Amino acid sequence: MRLLLVEDDDALREDLKHSLEHAGYAVDTATDGEEGEFLGSTEPYDAVVLDLGLPKLGGMDVLKQWRSNNNTVPVVILTARGAWHEKVDGFNAGADDYLSKPFHTEELLARIQAVTRRHHGLSRSVIEAGGLTLDTERQSVTDRSGNSISLTGLEYRLLHYLMMHPGHILSKNRLSEHVYDGEHEADSNTIEVYIKRLRKKFGEDLIETRRGQGYLFTDKS
Repeated sequence: MRLLLVEDDDALREDLKHSLEHAGYAVDTATDGEEGEFLGSTEPYDAVVLDLGLPKLGGMDVLKQWRSNNNTVPVVILTARGAWHEKVDGFNAGADDYLSKPFHTEELLARIQAVTRRHHGLSRSVIEAGGLTLDTERQSVTDRSGNSISLTGLEYRLLHYLMMHPGHILSKNRLSEHVYDGEHEADSNTIEVYIKRLRKKFGEDLIETRRGQGYLFTDKS
């Protein structure tokens, strides 16, 4: 899962980036509203954490531009403004959730998980598909026999994205866009290597190769 964090406070931005990466996300950052609006309009993020008090272009205007262009990416607003009418304005502009500063990072993580689940029509933090159980809160995976399987960060993000889209053919480019941040570019063979690793751990029939198209998570229980 790939996130965009738009925050102009340097210390807070770096702390949040570290915490989000530790929680298993690939994270891109922007320091002002113009950069954030551009990245959010051109990159396929799974969710955005958006501060309101941004230089160059305010967070509320960024959100309004995205929504006016039919960009439905889930957005959690961060702000030092706690007035109820500002929260109403945020929700009316298309925010999915709202968190006032100061806050606990654990609450932000829970809200990100909640908005991404709702976006994909999921009701809880556990994803079950293909005989596997993935717990997004604990970043843990168990196989058909109930064994806990250890995964690297990229293996986890790749499996998470595949399990969020069972039965869908996903190209190498699309997978790369959602498991890497903007600072790390994958070559054409990297996704194939990690697909092979997942097959070795969970079975060859779990992920089908569709030549010239991509990969399909089969969801065979």
